Amino acid sequence: MAEPKKLFIKTYGCQMNVYDSERMAEAMGGAGYVETGSPDDADMILLNTCHIREKAAEKVYSELGRFRELKDAKPDLKIGVAGCVAQAEGEEIMRRQPLVDLVVGPQSYHRLPQMEARTRQGAKALHTDFPLDDKFDTLRTRPKAKRGPTAFLTVQEGCDKFCAFCVVPYTRGAEVSRPADRILEEARDLVERGVREITLLGQNVNAYHGAGPNGDMSLAQLIWELDKIDGLARIRFTTSHPNDMSDDLIEAHGTCDKLMPYLHLPVQSGSDKILKRMNRSHTAESYLRLIERIRAARPDILMSGDFIVGFPEETEEDFQATMNLIEEVNYGYAYSFKYSTRPGTPAAERAQVDEEVKSDRLQRLQALITRQQRAAQEAMVGRTVNVLFEKPGRLDGQMVGKSDYLHAVHVTDSSLQSGDILPVKVVESGANSLSGEVLRHAAE
Repeated sequence: MAEPKKLFIKTYGCQMNVYDSERMAEAMGGAGYVETGSPDDADMILLNTCHIREKAAEKVYSELGRFRELKDAKPDLKIGVAGCVAQAEGEEIMRRQPLVDLVVGPQSYHRLPQMEARTRQGAKALHTDFPLDDKFDTLRTRPKAKRGPTAFLTVQEGCDKFCAFCVVPYTRGAEVSRPADRILEEARDLVERGVREITLLGQNVNAYHGAGPNGDMSLAQLIWELDKIDGLARIRFTTSHPNDMSDDLIEAHGTCDKLMPYLHLPVQSGSDKILKRMNRSHTAESYLRLIERIRAARPDILMSGDFIVGFPEETEEDFQATMNLIEEVNYGYAYSFKYSTRPGTPAAERAQVDEEVKSDRLQRLQALITRQQRAAQEAMVGRTVNVLFEKPGRLDGQMVGKSDYLHAVHVTDSSLQSGDILPVKVVESGANSLSGEVLRHAAE
């Protein structure tokens, strides 16, 4: 029996790319590949790329350059680029880096086995179209391998919002929602394989409108169907748009026990002028009122957000409006970035804010967010939270998991196993995690 070929995948960017990389590995598993943790012994290397960060394409070309010696030493090594940079750059990747054998966009990775077979015949393979066939249908059969206790599950892809700073509509396409029965089938399969927490993914996940037995279903309706799955203990979803936070989804946060009290709801700016220039279609005031409604439904919910500083035409007054919004919301988590241009997006053509000004604003904003995050963690000390334990920690007998509020929690208890959900009394708050003591009765 022939030795299996080895596949190395390096994943950049968002949780959806993590999910996509898992599915790529499954697709190539059917072609005789097993995953390896190192490119050095791989027969095929895949870079699953993200176009969100600054100079994303240049970083991919730099990474590819590091594989030149591997390719020289092993001419049969196949190198591929997948994901959003692949979608945006297409043939340019092969032109600039001839060592690349295949380029595949995020909607076409179900065709990887056929593309790999072409490269074994000496041809290059490129697929960056938006195909009519459904990649999820093609990859419905997963190997029944044991899984960890948490998993991502893509329910929606693409975006129709066309924010002025964002490439997602161009790299992922228009908003498409998967049929509910396919999602539920995949969720049950994951639970059978050991998963206890599922995070639903989408570029605009709360815009979900997948086909159901009686017409399109909302995300809230999908969550209630997932709630019925025995063995599934926790449900999360990300990333949401403020304009798609429907009444039934807000209500679900207050009434669905399996839906965790954590919500990532990006606002990007607190200035109405900048929000309009971003094409965000909401105002700072409408966002704040939305937060009020969500907290009325679930008072203990922990809010997370995204912020872009230094967007074209942002003044100090605009920036202060963002700081004021952050103060009012009081985030438990937040992600913040300096604006950087994305070729082909409207904002890339506008007058840019000076880099030193951007850096100064980002530093001030992150200092405020850090204070809020630390205060949120410190407020957990003395409380009892349910923790889903995922893996051993760095110390002997230590286990690490996530609380209901997505805080990392570690305890020292050698009897714990991956997948246990137990109440933990928080005794200390560290820089980026909590430590606690397990209470010996099982979590409900």
